Amino acid sequence: MLRTHTCGELRAEHVDQTVTVCGWVDSRRDHGGLVFIDLRDRYGKVQIVFDPSQGDDLHNLAGSVRNEYVLKVTGKVVRRAEKDVNPKIPTGEIDVRSNHLEVLNASRVVPFEPGTLNPPNEELRLKYRFLDLRRPRLQELMVFRHRLTKLVRDYFDRHGFLEIETPMLGRSTPEGARDYLVPSRVHPGCFYALPQSPQIYKQILMIAGYDRYMQIARCFRDEDLRADRQPEFTQVDIEMAFVDREDILQTVDGLVAFLMQEIRGVQHPLPLPRLTYAESMERFGSDKPDLRYGMELKDIGDIAANCGFGVFKNALASGGRVRGLNAVGAAAKYSRKQIDELTVFVGDFKAKGLAFFRVTETGLDSPIAKFFGPEEQQAIIQRFDAKAGDLIFIVADQPKVTSAALGALRSRLGKELALFDPNEMHFAWILDFPLFSYNEEEKKWDAEHHPFCNPVPDDVGYFETDPGKIRATSYDLVVNGYEGASGSVRIHDPVVQQKVFDLLGIPAEEAEKRFSFLLEALRYGAPPHAGIALGLDRWVMMFTGCDNIRDVIAFPKTQKAADLLSGAPSNVDAKQLKELSIKIDEPKA
Repeated sequence: MLRTHTCGELRAEHVDQTVTVCGWVDSRRDHGGLVFIDLRDRYGKVQIVFDPSQGDDLHNLAGSVRNEYVLKVTGKVVRRAEKDVNPKIPTGEIDVRSNHLEVLNASRVVPFEPGTLNPPNEELRLKYRFLDLRRPRLQELMVFRHRLTKLVRDYFDRHGFLEIETPMLGRSTPEGARDYLVPSRVHPGCFYALPQSPQIYKQILMIAGYDRYMQIARCFRDEDLRADRQPEFTQVDIEMAFVDREDILQTVDGLVAFLMQEIRGVQHPLPLPRLTYAESMERFGSDKPDLRYGMELKDIGDIAANCGFGVFKNALASGGRVRGLNAVGAAAKYSRKQIDELTVFVGDFKAKGLAFFRVTETGLDSPIAKFFGPEEQQAIIQRFDAKAGDLIFIVADQPKVTSAALGALRSRLGKELALFDPNEMHFAWILDFPLFSYNEEEKKWDAEHHPFCNPVPDDVGYFETDPGKIRATSYDLVVNGYEGASGSVRIHDPVVQQKVFDLLGIPAEEAEKRFSFLLEALRYGAPPHAGIALGLDRWVMMFTGCDNIRDVIAFPKTQKAADLLSGAPSNVDAKQLKELSIKIDEPKA
């Protein structure tokens, strides 16, 4: 080893010891004789002192180094005078008085200092990610990610799970998002697909007798990106045989309690709360509600039916709903201009408008209040349990639109009104999702999660009569408004599997062609099995209080799926394309 100690481990008990440390120059100060260098590595910082009495060569070399030079320093640990002690850092009681300095590598002038309290824009930081990763905050996040990953492995190892790797190069299957395709050189015109998840392989592992599987799995999905989504991501993948839904829920409940105890030092109450999908959509307008605060949605269709406001009455007449929420104490916090901005916001979710009522001591104040008599106004106030100073928002539209618009509005208001402690973590299960959703554009049924979810046994009769009523034995774990995990009981009966394929427009012949290896395996003694996958990146983000998943991934992509550090994706030369039997159809200018 080039060093005897790291920069962050030296303490008062090391005084009088001769040590060697290596690291990057965080700062350099010349006090007209003594030169001070703060040397930094991922373990911390230590102050190095260069005294002219050690010779001109050493002193001049120390004076020539610049920030981000890589140094090797040998010297004696000395105690600082009491007035010079820095209690803000662990090494603040000591200095290293150097008698030897070696510049291991020089550095160009950096585009930004890793130690800055005001980092530059994300594009610049991603381009120079090797500098960005030197920032103490990002180093803390990478260390935490390692720790969380290890804890997850420890938990499942204690419960008898085997970590088994599954292929990265597989077959393209319909799983809800676009595949990343990899052309095959030895099979011209054919493609592998990078895994959106190890779904089929882990089911085959259950059939093969490995009844408790887990994997820290890399997954790839070619989909539009956002703050909590990346084209390549990591999930904690879990599958169990000879179990039902309850076994999965209890296993993950135990993981949550274990992580909360190990990371936060708190005993989290179990079992975790449970809501059905229908209940979650009715109360919060979302299948991943943030439950750190209330602001539940309420229906006032029965009250609006008797009012004189045409927008409400027309919505009800066309099969719509009139629903809203109460922003407690917000009447004075939102001007008419700000409410107009919220109206534009809900329009992004197809809402045609946003009505509002300011609650006063005498009733409701609003441009539409005149359409409601005193009794109707009091009924609205009571429905929302409102008080003077509250602000009630209403959306009148088709049921899905009211849920989407009000769910998004609730989330936005929760942040703007600071209704929750950002350090709090609230977990809840959402159960009984629809098995299918109807695609209005293509006029066909799509799998809500994926085509391998087992239907609720009581709903099988709806395959022929009303597929929209079929519930899946699926479950999502929501955490602070994010989907923290998702899974289901799997289909292990090939007859039921084909029923699902039929409804999705995948006839038996095509199913055999696309899923022959899974369908064949199901015919050879498939046990009942179920599984779930937790988004590891997202869990690191939530535990650390970050609001962008890119901060917790060492080398993330931008929202346009570009790697600014390496320049990927990039063009390749004609020889490579020819070997892969690929011809590029250049886009027209």
